[in-house]
Amino acid sequence: MDSLTITQADDWHIHLRDGDKLTRTVADAAQQFSRAIVMPNLSPPITTIAAAEKYRTQIVSHIPAGLSFDPLMTLYLTDDMTTDTIIAAADHPHIHAIKCYPAGATTNSSAGVTDISGLYPLFAVMEQYQLPLLIHGEVTHGDIFDREALFIEHVLTPLRQAFPNLKIVLEHITTALAVDYVLAADEYLAATITPHHLLYDRNQLLAGGLKPDYYCLPILKRATDQHALIKAATSANPKFFLGTDSAPHSLQSKYSACGCAGVYSAHNALEIYAHIFEAAGALDKLESFASFHGPDFYGLSRNTHTVTLTKKAHTVPTHLSFASDVVTPLFAGQTLQWILS
Repeated sequence: MDSLTITQADDWHIHLRDGDKLTRTVADAAQQFSRAIVMPNLSPPITTIAAAEKYRTQIVSHIPAGLSFDPLMTLYLTDDMTTDTIIAAADHPHIHAIKCYPAGATTNSSAGVTDISGLYPLFAVMEQYQLPLLIHGEVTHGDIFDREALFIEHVLTPLRQAFPNLKIVLEHITTALAVDYVLAADEYLAATITPHHLLYDRNQLLAGGLKPDYYCLPILKRATDQHALIKAATSANPKFFLGTDSAPHSLQSKYSACGCAGVYSAHNALEIYAHIFEAAGALDKLESFASFHGPDFYGLSRNTHTVTLTKKAHTVPTHLSFASDVVTPLFAGQTLQWILS
């Protein structure tokens, strides 16, 4: 196969940052995707509709001429968020979900939730209005490789039992256990899968020396987990869809005594997914994963335009400009066989 034409894809989990960094991130995202669910973990976080609208205006102002890109905004869940905010968000045309970060779980999550059970009144309203809850599914204690499993057992399961009709996306899943949990659930639970969790396992992160560019949260897991994720992504099951969790950090921040967690994939995400799906013998399943399952879960229309991936070997740059520094893209210095035409 020399080319593949699919319905234009969307990214259901992306970090665009703010300020001068938007020049890089918005241009890359708009080249790859029609829409993207934008994460709210700025500093300070996006906790109000007014802040979300201001941020959206900044994003839109950075869309390159000739490209169409729709940022789908989210609000950052805090312990003091009110039901009035939830109701207003559910009625707002640009707010599409509420994001839950356990406090301290990842980048800019210090303002996150300290006790999710204390927010059950908010979830009741979200369930009523069918406003999705997006969850960074990790606890902040115990072995770092077990934190997703512990979250599912001790936090997510009771939450779903209390609110069976609350739409939940378990974001950037990393384990075979999470795959099985989502498969066993009803239609109100779905999951996003990143390109880096499909490409690598913890051996690539740790063997032969720590690779800062592969350090992310949730952290890479076992090869058996990676294989389970590939099987899920390429299965055409509507519970799984594309969410890059593209999260840029400058080279200076990444390569420091306390390196940042995050992988930047917005530059070539769809091409990398094509690489992964081809290796799995499942290129015919890429369109459903990248273009159909996400909007179907969110209750949005599917895109009507198409894009074409062409079989053409090209080398991914080792670094990209990023405000006053540079950022390392996923697959840096390596050869991809697919390119977005």
